[in-house]
Parts: sequence; structure tokens; C-alpha cells
Amino acid sequence: MGVIVDLLRRLDATSSIALVVLLVVAAHVVPWALDARKLRAYPGPWLARFSDVWLAWTASHGHRCETIHELHKQHGPFVRIAPNHISIASRDAIPIIYAHGSDISKSNFYDVFVTIMPGLFNTRDRAAHARKRRLVAHVFSMRSVQAYQPLVLSHLHTLLDKWDGLIAKGKPGVSGIEGDGKWRGAEGRVWFDCFPWFSYLSFDIIGDLCFGEPFGMLEAGKDAAPVVEDTKSGLTLYGEKQPAPIKYHIPAVRVLHQRGAHTASVGVLRPFWRSVMNGALPWYSKGYQASQDLTRMAIAAIARRIAMPAPDRVDILGKLQEGVGDDGKPISSEELTAEAQTLMLAGSDTTGNTLAAVIYYLGGHPECMRKLQRELDDALATESDPVPLYDSIKSLPYLEAVVNETMRLHSALGQGLERVVPEDGLEVLGHTFLPGAVLSVPLYDIHLDTSIWGLDATSFRPERWFEIDSSVANKSFFPFSFGPRACIGRNLALMDIPVIIATVVRRYDFVLEDASKPDVLPVQEGFLRKPEHCRVGVKLREAVGEQV
Repeated sequence: MGVIVDLLRRLDATSSIALVVLLVVAAHVVPWALDARKLRAYPGPWLARFSDVWLAWTASHGHRCETIHELHKQHGPFVRIAPNHISIASRDAIPIIYAHGSDISKSNFYDVFVTIMPGLFNTRDRAAHARKRRLVAHVFSMRSVQAYQPLVLSHLHTLLDKWDGLIAKGKPGVSGIEGDGKWRGAEGRVWFDCFPWFSYLSFDIIGDLCFGEPFGMLEAGKDAAPVVEDTKSGLTLYGEKQPAPIKYHIPAVRVLHQRGAHTASVGVLRPFWRSVMNGALPWYSKGYQASQDLTRMAIAAIARRIAMPAPDRVDILGKLQEGVGDDGKPISSEELTAEAQTLMLAGSDTTGNTLAAVIYYLGGHPECMRKLQRELDDALATESDPVPLYDSIKSLPYLEAVVNETMRLHSALGQGLERVVPEDGLEVLGHTFLPGAVLSVPLYDIHLDTSIWGLDATSFRPERWFEIDSSVANKSFFPFSFGPRACIGRNLALMDIPVIIATVVRRYDFVLEDASKPDVLPVQEGFLRKPEHCRVGVKLREAVGEQV
């Protein structure tokens, strides 16, 4: 590199630019010509044969899953989406690429999620991942999750209070602002975007579970969370006896989406170009700053929790503090932060997205909502509390079908997670891949495969879950990913989502503001697929007086 820089200094401007262009072209064309990993025969976009730019550009525009889905429909199960990356749209490839005991490792895509140090989600070291998983596994055991239930229910009561208040104010012709959102009254309903409210609920629940207190978003109806001034000085607050005064806030929901969009795009580039893009282009710079802001948010919450311990409370941070490192000593402040941040973000973003998607599909399919309401009314006929316990609804078949159908149509994580072929190579469905090649299976494609789910795979129809063979569904439905690196918070999500949906669907009646496309939830994709909005008309059900 030093020789090239010295040569550029000796050349005039025109010659220097020409040499740089030549070197960049050569860096992309020569590997394609050599075809060291024998990937040239795989079809895909022309630019993707030579450069990661095609995938980075596609990801930055928020529709990666849909774009790659169309490529698979055109070319079949194997598509080259980057010079060294093959997307494989087949459920039979999943246990090969993501299975327990496999030597396949994560790609360097995960490095873009690291701020302080690698956590459970983004560590690429297999031994480190195993240790970290042991560290937090007990936190999300079903027994632990059941212990968190009272906290979840208390915040759900707050949501009902907020929505009941909006409905009371939402008289015909009246409009207003509640926190960050606008509402209006018309046609006997109050009309508003429910997606931010579900995000506030999810953040407050995970804040309470992780750090002993909510972020206060739900009560304020506002996207705002406290942060420390900077990461380095923030870490020094751990152990202070008094919580530091809150001086700064960020719109955490919006920042989280900025971070997701940034990592989805910059993560597919080579490490050198990541630094260049983060420093040179404003959109990438903002995304990089978003990652730092979320770390500052986690540090602020941890510092406050340590300064204000609650001996009578059981929370996730307390359980993490009980963990030890490889040396038998308590885990470091940096590792504590990395793990708490991972759990905080994963537990809030995916839940809020899924809740909004359920209401969108039910609002667009009133016959499904009526069927679910009848099931809930029958099962909870003797329940006076509007918020049911998980045990009361966990075995309701139509509720489970509605949630599963939503997570199939709207997988919060739809893109294929990258894995690197090990030194011995790998055979997948009769294709041999050489060491170093990157493979992935897009869950979005698996969940829309008409050979599995039927010709109406793109339609919301919960009844399909009573028709499909359970063994087929188990091999084809992966809303929490697959294998040893699947989502560790699965038990928490499977408790929260049904309870929240059962509560709001039993209490309210929903219709979509625009019901012209009831099966097409408007989505903007970053690393996760996030609804752009979910505008609904809401009113109390006639029988709601019995729940008060």
C-alpha cells in the first residue's frame, strides 16, 4: 500500500485518478477471472459477479428480501448475490448450513455490529459463543421467563390506559397529538398509527426486564431514551453510588432502524471499504453514529441500575452480573455492556415489529379477527382482568395460528445469515463449495415457498396451520432462525406476543385505514424488516365493560 501511495504522489492529478480507477477495476475483475472458488457458473445480477456494491446498494434501499426473492424465482435455488456469496433458497439447505456441530462459522458481516466488544449475537469465535450462550441461557429459560410475567402485564395495563384515553377523546371531527403521534376521531373510531405504541411497549418491557425500570416511552407516548455523553466516560459511571443526571436523550426506535439499515448495507462490503463509506458518505456516517448512540443508551441504563440496585427485583442485568469469564472472574464492564445491549435491542425491535404486523393482518381480514375474538371470549369468559395470564391463552389454537401466520408472512428477520464454508469444503444439495465461500439461506423465500405453503403462500390465512402437516411446518418455519445460534430470546417472545395480542384483540376492534392491500404490509428493511406504519381505526368492543 505504501508503494502505491508513493507512486500516486509522483503523478499528476489526472494520472493519479486513472491509476486509482484501474486498480479498483483490476481488484474486482481479476478475482472474477481467476474464479478461485469456482462460483462463476452461478446466475445472478451482472454487477454482483464482480463487486459487493450491488448487494450493498440493494440493502441500502430497504428491499433486499423482495429483490433476492425475485432473483430466485427467475434463476432457481442457487443465486450469486456477491462475488463470494451464494444465496440458497431451499429449506433442505438449512440443517446443512446452520446445524449443530457444523464447522461453518459466521462471516465478517457480523463485525459491523460490534461497538465495545463482541457479544452473543456478533461474536464469530465458536468457543466464545458457547461460553456467552451458557452465560445468558438461564436468563431466558422458560422458568425465568415465567418469573418476568408480572412486569410484562403491568406495562400492558399502561398501554390499555393510553388507548382507552385516546378512544375517549376521539370524538368525530376531533384530532390531536399524543406524544409523538397524531390521532383523529371519525366514524365511531379513533385513528392512529399503532406501530410506535407497540415499539414503546416493547422497549419499556425489555428495559424493565433488563435494567429494573422502563425507559418511560409508553407513559410519555414518545420515542426518547436517556444516553450518556460518550462511551468511554460512560463506562466509568459503573459502580457510582448515585445515578448520573440525565442530560441527553435519543429517539431510540428511529435510531435503531438507522443502525439496522446501515449494518445491512455496510456489512456486506469488505472491511476496508466499510471504513471509507462510514467516513465519506453522510448516510453511512449517520448509521455508524446510530450504533454508537445505542451503546450509549445501554451504558446509561446499566449505570443507573448499578447505582440503584433493587434486591427484591429479578432482572436480566442482575443475572448477567452473576456470570463469570473464562478466568473465573466476574465479566468485565465491556462484556456486561455488550451482552445487555444485545438483549435489549433484540428483545425490543423484533417484538414491536411482529405485534404491529399481527394487527395489520387482522385489521385487513376482519373475518380472522372475529374468529380470534370468539376464541378469546370463550376461553376467558370468567376472567375479569383485561390482561390474561400466559397460562390462560398458551393453548389456544387459533391464536397460535394467527401469530405463526404473521411470523411466516412477516419474518422480522428475512434475509439469509452469512456462513463461511470451512477448510474441508461443503456439499449442499449436490453442489460442492470450496473453503472461504459465503453461503446463506433467505428465510423470506422459505416462508413464501408455494411448494410448502400452497399457491396462496403470499396471503394471510391462519387456517393453513390446521391443514399443513406438522412435520413439514417444523422443517419450513424458522422465525427465530435455526441451530446453535438461533434467537436465545425465543421463549420470551413466545410469551409476550400471544399475551399482548390476546389482550388488545379481546378488548378492541381494529380496521385498517387503507384496506386495499390487506396482505401487503408496507415494510422498510434494514437488518430486520420493519413496518413503515400500521394506521388503524380502533374502538372498544361492545362487551368490554365486562373486562373492567
